[in-house]
Amino acid sequence: MTPHVATRTAAPTAVFPAQPGWLSLSAAFGNEAPTIADRDDLIVTVAPGAGHGAPACFFPDLAAIEVDGTHLTPGVDPATVAPHRVGDRRRYRTLWGLLTHECAHAAHSRWRAPDGTPPGAAAAATLLEESRIEARQLQRRPGDRYWLRSSATNLILSDTNANNSATAPTMTAPDAAQSAALLLARVDAGVLNHRETARVDRVARSILGTDTLRTLRRIWRTAHTTADDNTEAMLELGRRWCEAIGTDPNQPPNTPDPATNNGSGNGTPSELARAIAGAAAAIARAVSGEPAPTDPATRKAETRAAEQQARQDAQSAADGVFAAGSAPSLLTHIHRTRTPRSGERSAARHLARALTTAGARERTATKTTSPTPPGRLRMRGALAADAQRAAGAIPTAEPFTRTTRMCVPAPPLRIAIACDVSGSMSSFTAPVASTAWILAHATRHTAVPASSATVIFGGIVEPITRPGTTPHQVTTFHASGGGHPIDRAISTLDGALDLSSPDAARLLVIVSDGRFEIDTKEPGQKLLDRLRANGCAVLWLAPDSPGNEPMTGTTVHTLTDPTTTARAIGHAATTALRATH
Repeated sequence: MTPHVATRTAAPTAVFPAQPGWLSLSAAFGNEAPTIADRDDLIVTVAPGAGHGAPACFFPDLAAIEVDGTHLTPGVDPATVAPHRVGDRRRYRTLWGLLTHECAHAAHSRWRAPDGTPPGAAAAATLLEESRIEARQLQRRPGDRYWLRSSATNLILSDTNANNSATAPTMTAPDAAQSAALLLARVDAGVLNHRETARVDRVARSILGTDTLRTLRRIWRTAHTTADDNTEAMLELGRRWCEAIGTDPNQPPNTPDPATNNGSGNGTPSELARAIAGAAAAIARAVSGEPAPTDPATRKAETRAAEQQARQDAQSAADGVFAAGSAPSLLTHIHRTRTPRSGERSAARHLARALTTAGARERTATKTTSPTPPGRLRMRGALAADAQRAAGAIPTAEPFTRTTRMCVPAPPLRIAIACDVSGSMSSFTAPVASTAWILAHATRHTAVPASSATVIFGGIVEPITRPGTTPHQVTTFHASGGGHPIDRAISTLDGALDLSSPDAARLLVIVSDGRFEIDTKEPGQKLLDRLRANGCAVLWLAPDSPGNEPMTGTTVHTLTDPTTTARAIGHAATTALRATH
């Protein structure tokens, strides 16, 4: 195994000058190392060829860490690395994982084998140290697990030489024990998972036997709880390790003989070598699919960027649907326009009054004090002021109280309606057309600053009423099937009325049975979740029929009579307005 903790006589292997970017990368890694290793005397070097023959190495006597730059993710320019942003570390997760592993050595590899230590026992203790320091690191910094997993593949393949046909592990007890210490022990350390190492477990068990493997597991679990500076305990565990696998602790570990062709006799990898390579591949696949840790600043920046992009998309969708002078589509579901009926005019006036009442606010009372009138004199304050004057102090008492009552302006109200015009919604086309006209006129005449918009969605998204305008005629439409672009409908209404902005009472009404295609329902659900997270109320009006599939998070109201659509939406609007008190 290539050591990760260099001996006293070892010298750094990095050769400079390298590409200028490696110098800045080394400095950036060095700035973050004190936090990971809990010590501020470390010097970090990252460059191709560094690492003392290993992917990375720690020099205790020099307080130095070297990381081989060849493990930088292909395509990543070292000059662009910014590890102070946690979210940036995923781009070079292997390199960062190697630094984390060596920082764990710097923090926890405090014991040192004295001169004259039996070489076999010392080598076994050094082997146990690999999983021990990672277990200790996770106890101190649980968030480092992702980075330790990211470097595990490179460390395991380097330490076992599983990809080298000349020196790959053979079906022998020492090689099986080493493989167990590097993979199975990392499972008990909390770095790897059982399923990733199951094949290595089976092969090692077939070589060592269940009892021996159980003995080795007790040894490495004891090592995981051993103090960082307990040299005697670690060397004793190394001696017990040698005895368990039948090697002499007083002799150095055997050096693989290239002439043996890894013990297979025909140049093919042994079953153990194949198991190790398979485990390394499984770990790499798992890590690539896991979310990397992020810090609050990075999450905030990413959230802000995503929100800005969502607003831009919503505005583009609204411009495409509500743009003045846009030519009607051949796929239009709009039928004609008609004169509003007297009942619709009356309903608009009633709804305007209801919204005005719901938006009325009580005056707020604010009580203030002052040393001089106007105001009501409080005797306690007057006596306190007299006492301060008598004592020769500057009076600070404020004996006069005054109550100021102010009117609180009603918040704006924005109401958006999206109506499904698939064939199953034909009974709702006339009530929704009427409701759209009623809402547009009610929002114009109410004392509350209000606006509304209505769209229909079938094969396309079409406007029925536009924000900021009051239609003279009722626009009627028909339901004749087609697709269900609910995602575009929601985005259009968001862009037109700014439903995601928390500066108003907002209500989105969706009239549909919810039987949408998966490629529009899933993005539509994400848009709906975003609006709800920003405080927009969502009302779902469903027909009184089986098979309704309303989207998650909506307030569902089943309409037994479609003609009550306007009443249901009006009630929801006044409720949303009152909720902002």
